[in-house]
Amino acid sequence: MPTILTINSGSSSIKASLFASDGSRQNFRYEHLRDHAPAFDQMMLDLKTNQPDLIGHRFVHGGDIVDAARRVDAAERNRLESIIHLAPLHLPGNLMGVDLCTQHFDVPQIACFDTAFHTTMPELAKRLPIPNELGLRRFGFHGLNYAHVATRLADILGNDAYGKIVVAHLGSGASLCLLNNLKSVDTTMGYTPAGGITMGTRSGDIDPGIMLELSKRYDATQLSDLVFHKMGLLALSNGESSEMSELLASNSEQAKFAVDYFCYQVRSAIGSLAAKTGGIDALVFTGGIGEHSSVIREKICAPLAFLGFSLDENANAAGSISIHRKGAKSTLVIPADEEAMISRLCLELSH
Repeated sequence: MPTILTINSGSSSIKASLFASDGSRQNFRYEHLRDHAPAFDQMMLDLKTNQPDLIGHRFVHGGDIVDAARRVDAAERNRLESIIHLAPLHLPGNLMGVDLCTQHFDVPQIACFDTAFHTTMPELAKRLPIPNELGLRRFGFHGLNYAHVATRLADILGNDAYGKIVVAHLGSGASLCLLNNLKSVDTTMGYTPAGGITMGTRSGDIDPGIMLELSKRYDATQLSDLVFHKMGLLALSNGESSEMSELLASNSEQAKFAVDYFCYQVRSAIGSLAAKTGGIDALVFTGGIGEHSSVIREKICAPLAFLGFSLDENANAAGSISIHRKGAKSTLVIPADEEAMISRLCLELSH
């Protein structure tokens, strides 16, 4: 059993875990970063004498490939560089993680792709209503965590895990995924991680005519900054905050509006996915907001009684795994764990 270091190097944070050969695990978290290099230096100190045999990295986008993981050799490094435009908020940080690890370790590095989990989506879910020769389609994201959730469901739900399940990954980046037989058949994000439901600083789906109008007012660099850093909850709260915890703690009307808007969008997405598949059997919350905010879970679920969902107030407040009332459809809280899935993929690729 090799020792595996997993790294989730995002736009403003690094989450890492060391999976040792004896089965133990250490977690390392470095948040609110403007410069990743000092955080990596600190991680080297925190690792002490531990030396990994393999390093696995989360990559938000893998492009058109169907592989869940690939070894990062020179050719793969160049390929990943060429698709930065598909996830400009994330891929530079992902690549920086590889480069900084190269400076410290002479071991194989493996890229694990969020987009790979969604390659099972049918053409109806992948296709965009634009000319096919443009070569653009819906990819879907947060796949490493959706894959992790899928590995947990059979133990929790038994045979019901193979039914129609909506997983809501709610964090500063947010999306929902429809599972059937534990595989992705639809998701809310599209060609880039900017689509789908409203997020911390990203609008989610928006009228393309608005983007045409904004393109007249901003140059490409300004528009990209607006799309990825200045929309979403931050804009809805009139600049108060992009952080859900801060918005929930605020008494301002704009903060309350942003919270209500977010929950409205999530409910809308759940209803849409249920309609596409003729009803759903279970609902799962995951991600920072989904795991930690009982208020948000209640606001989302309260109007969903017509779909058979109703929360147990005490179980929801306690953040239990199962939070539904007796007789209602299963509603679960499963903590996100991309690092566990990265470790699993590294093991599979190394054998």
